[in-house]
Amino acid sequence: MRRNTWMVAVALLAAGCDGAAPSAATPSQAADARTGGPVLRRNAQASASAPATPATGRSVSVENDVYDFSYSYPAKAAAIPPLKALLDKRLDAARAELVKSAKDDQAEAAKNGYPYRAHSSGAKWQVVTDLPRWLSLSAEMDEYSGGAHGMAFFDGLLWDREQNLARSASDLFISKAALSSVLREPFCALLDKERAKRRGTPVNRNSGDEFDECIDPAEHTVILGSSNGRTFDRIGVLVEPYAAGSYAEGTFDITVPVTERILGSVKPAYKAYFPVK
Repeated sequence: MRRNTWMVAVALLAAGCDGAAPSAATPSQAADARTGGPVLRRNAQASASAPATPATGRSVSVENDVYDFSYSYPAKAAAIPPLKALLDKRLDAARAELVKSAKDDQAEAAKNGYPYRAHSSGAKWQVVTDLPRWLSLSAEMDEYSGGAHGMAFFDGLLWDREQNLARSASDLFISKAALSSVLREPFCALLDKERAKRRGTPVNRNSGDEFDECIDPAEHTVILGSSNGRTFDRIGVLVEPYAAGSYAEGTFDITVPVTERILGSVKPAYKAYFPVK
């Protein structure tokens, strides 16, 4: 049983950026669509004059009676060797975990005489923003392990080209608590507006219903975006099902503009990468 997929509206954060995903292999191929790599040259002269081979993204798709696995990341991530290695490692780990859990569950189903439902796991990384120092990525993920329905969740990654390492968006702020304190008010207002639109009724945070309460944005997936291609002037918060509403309400993608108050919570070393008022 294939689980539903939730699309992340990262385009709001990625205006002007090339975030196109690579083409996926067909399930029948069950193939690793990774391409590229060193090209053999006849001699040094040919090597010096030939243009560099552009990096391509990676897309893996495997579907059978036991499990359904997919994982992809874009060319801009593949163009950074250590980032590519990191995502490849995560891909391998995710696939190994899925195969093990699926085979274990299949064995239990056969042992106890109940029908087995194929497990699934998917991850799709996309470019949010590409700045000279930073590559901001978000991932839409989903899992299904034989229950009533699948589950969606998110991840984010900020690659620091200067330090050559992966960071989280919150690493650029004084602390997660500081980020939460300046982000919570505008985030909650926008979240309530979206929840009211989906429910057809205003949200009353004092109703006692947990799905009417506001949530801590810093405890969910935070991604940094740009509308000008120079600085991070938008903050996105990706919220999984059940965190701010019922499963039927799906996921939430809330985008908050960077204000002077938010800028005040940025670590001094990174203020130059945000709008200066």
